[in-house]
Amino acid sequence: MITLLSPAKSLDYESKPTTRKHTEPRLLEESEGLIEVLRTRSVADLASLMHISDELAALNAQRYADFAPPFTTKNAKQALLAFDGDVYQGMAAAERFDERDFTEAQKTVRILSGLYGVLRPLDLMQPYRLEMGTKLRTERGANLYAWWGHRISEVLRDDLAESPGADAVVNLASDEYFRSVRPDVLGARIISPRFEDTDARGTRKIVSFFAKRARGEMAGWMVRNRVRTVGALRGFDEAGYRFDQTASTPDVPVFVRSFEDRPANAA
Repeated sequence: MITLLSPAKSLDYESKPTTRKHTEPRLLEESEGLIEVLRTRSVADLASLMHISDELAALNAQRYADFAPPFTTKNAKQALLAFDGDVYQGMAAAERFDERDFTEAQKTVRILSGLYGVLRPLDLMQPYRLEMGTKLRTERGANLYAWWGHRISEVLRDDLAESPGADAVVNLASDEYFRSVRPDVLGARIISPRFEDTDARGTRKIVSFFAKRARGEMAGWMVRNRVRTVGALRGFDEAGYRFDQTASTPDVPVFVRSFEDRPANAA
């Protein structure tokens, strides 16, 4: 069983990694092809293409210019520790994982990426920004979905065959990133958990910020508890969430948190 995550826009290359273990991304030749395309774009082109400020576009143009395999611990960082968005703050790998947890995550967690395709948690990566939904035209088509084609799904299929536990994929990625996965190529059961919060009036809804953190919290919980079956997901109870049998379907387990059960520091 493997768990899928989206990457994060926020990156942390300042703090020291909490593990020395590292591996190399397996689709670097594909990444280098994208980098060559990106290097032909001006800062103004990148700002328009990615809907970002000129300042951010200039930063990323420099990142593309600096991109240089081979990756080492001096010029790159493990993906799970480099990403620093809501999902990864919820996962809290730097604070909560020991060496055995990092080994488990390497077997069971995969991060989808516009530039790297599929990252294992310990894969070294250099800083970048390239969202999967970016309409970057290449020789393969009009966007990154065309660039990656079946490649991401083929890698995930092989990883799933080697992973421990059930023949299932727990999709904790966003729709934008999961669109890069071809279920027909993957050939496995796909479980897509949903996280809902109630407000002070008892109204239930998906709150994006909370849902992102909950995805990371579930991913981290699965690693630390060596979750191997779909049924075991029902035991997830991090940050006040509880499984709701009546609202769930076999492939969409629903977890609900009451207003009273939110952590004191939740918005």
